[in-house]
Amino acid sequence: MSKNWYPVIDYTECTECGSCTDKCEHGVYDKLKAPTPFVVYPEGCIEGCKGCGDLCPNDAILYVGDVQNNKGCDCGGDCCGQSK
Repeated sequence: MSKNWYPVIDYTECTECGSCTDKCEHGVYDKLKAPTPFVVYPEGCIEGCKGCGDLCPNDAILYVGDVQNNKGCDCGGDCCGQSK
């Protein structure tokens, strides 16, 4: 879990497709507001995870703390295409 890495939504690009809210397994997004992505628990995001951003058809998700082109994470879940 990270306080230095979390998604930020560019609502000018977001089409509210729900891909990110459906994919995240870490409670980062408010499921009650889906398909609109509303970040309620940024600390739940796994540092380096871009699972939701990789699914976004409009590249509307950026990450606080992203200084490299990291792809994937080490959480062991399905959020980044890895299996438990």
